[in-house]
Formats: sequence, structure tokens, C-alpha cells
Amino acid sequence: MENLSKVEIYTDGCSHGNPGKGGYGVILSYQKESGDIYEKEISAGYENTTNNRMELLAAIIGLEALKRPCEVDLYSDSKYLVDAFNQKWINSWVKNDWNRPKTGPVKNVDLWKRLLDVKKKHKVKFIWVKGHNDNEKNERCDKLANQAANQQILLKDEGMTSSEDK
Repeated sequence: MENLSKVEIYTDGCSHGNPGKGGYGVILSYQKESGDIYEKEISAGYENTTNNRMELLAAIIGLEALKRPCEVDLYSDSKYLVDAFNQKWINSWVKNDWNRPKTGPVKNVDLWKRLLDVKKKHKVKFIWVKGHNDNEKNERCDKLANQAANQQILLKDEGMTSSEDK
């Protein structure tokens, strides 16, 4: 992966109730050769989901929005997401067929698999940012996620089951 475009992706997810109505917000930021900054915002709301599912989906949607392989700094206030990669938990989950020795099956496997698949196309660095700490783009993602969760028409989280992520 040489000569990759450098992209920043900020993500956030929320749920009102866990499970409950939720949403995600994403900001993609790319500096063009001209020096101009291109930014794109993406968000959607779901009728029955969890915070963790929305955090994962935000990262997935951000990466899926890229049209070609990129070098990505992905910022999230979700330790669940960032630590899974930076602490290499995901490697042992895959090795153990999505089971954790002490606590049993990994939750949200559908989204973890989707994230791993889209991540293969890019060089991704996961960076944790403290939420609600005056990081302008993280705050904007939080606002986008909450606005999406509060829409009248919400999508169905097809991967959500009654026993999922409680």
C-alpha cells in the first residue's frame, strides 16, 4: 500500500436506552493536493440497537465510504472499538472462533467481521479521544449521532437480537 491518500475519520455512536433508539455520526476529512480540506458527514439512526453496535457501525461506514485504499487515522471515543485493535483483542477473538475464554462468545460478531473485511483495504490506525472533552470533530460526531437517533423514521438494525450486547 504505497502512495496512499491520508484521511482522518472521526466517529461516534449513541443509544438512548441500551438497547434502544440509536445512531452514528461520521466525519471524513481529506486534504486535497490544492491544500483545500474536503469534509463529508454521514449519519443514520436505528430503532433498536446498542451503543457498542453504533460505535462499530460508525467506523465501518466511515471506512466503507472511502473510494480507494487510504492511510486512515480513525478517531473514536469508544475504548471498546479502539482497544479491540490496539490491545490486539480482535486477534485472539478470531483465533478462538469469536469466543473469549473467561466470558464466552464475543458480542456483535456480525459488525466485527464487517469491520475486519473493510479494514483490509486500508492502512488504519485507531486513535482514542476522550469524549465530551472539547474535541470539535468528536463533539460534531456526537451531535450527528444523537440527531440521527432522534429522527422520526429509523432504520432496523438487522444484526440486533434480543440477547445481543446487554
